[in-house]
Amino acid sequence: MKTIAVTGADVSTAWLAACQAMSGTAPVAYHTVVRIEHPAAENRAIRSAVDKLLAAEDLQPAETVANTIFPAAIAAASPDHLELARRYLAMLPTLRRLSPGNACGTYFGRLVAFPGPEGPVNQLDAVITRLRRETAKKGSGTGPLTACYEAGFTDTPIAVPGDGVGAVALPVRAPGRDNGLLGFPCLSHCSFQLDRSGTLHAMAHYRSHLMVERAYGNYLGLGRLMAYIASQAGLETGELTVTAGYARLDCRGRLSTLLADSAAADAA
Repeated sequence: MKTIAVTGADVSTAWLAACQAMSGTAPVAYHTVVRIEHPAAENRAIRSAVDKLLAAEDLQPAETVANTIFPAAIAAASPDHLELARRYLAMLPTLRRLSPGNACGTYFGRLVAFPGPEGPVNQLDAVITRLRRETAKKGSGTGPLTACYEAGFTDTPIAVPGDGVGAVALPVRAPGRDNGLLGFPCLSHCSFQLDRSGTLHAMAHYRSHLMVERAYGNYLGLGRLMAYIASQAGLETGELTVTAGYARLDCRGRLSTLLADSAAADAA
């Protein structure tokens, strides 16, 4: 079984390192781990090359993919996360109707209206509210609760006593509803870890990943989501780790040119 574990300074270099690690005779890997030290940052040259590659393959731009996880433009024009959720949900029926890829919904739609047993659950609000409450305890003598907020495949976060670090999880996949073997949602869950330095870290897990068609946009969207949550909770943005049970290096023909150009630039 081929597996990879790479680290990059930003979204672009981490994605490129993952693709380079997967290049070779076998275009698939299992249990992949990609760590991004600064998930809100990109390398402009690599991003430009990715956009050209996606356009040449007639695939969705990285920005479009990123917006399914976090709608950055709507967030920038919204005063807070509650208004962001309201505006997005008002637009969601149109997004689902206009784009076949969104027919089953979007990841951000699941984060602000997860299909719980008693109705939609705004997980984004729950996470930000909890982080704000715990962060406010800093300097009180007790500090943020040393607790783990784990949801997994359930509808709402469950608090479990922990030691030193807090974690908050956002489920995406709905048991009993998302029974398809392929397609949405490949992203299973997002979890956020709060350390006492006031820094928010995150981990996301995918059941499967197409490295060119989806991965760059996914990393970009996850980094923006993480940075937004940190900002709303008054925290610093830490590291993002993305794992995938199965990953495939697609579009290998044109990608090989990008990888070769990068290797030549590194050697110069």
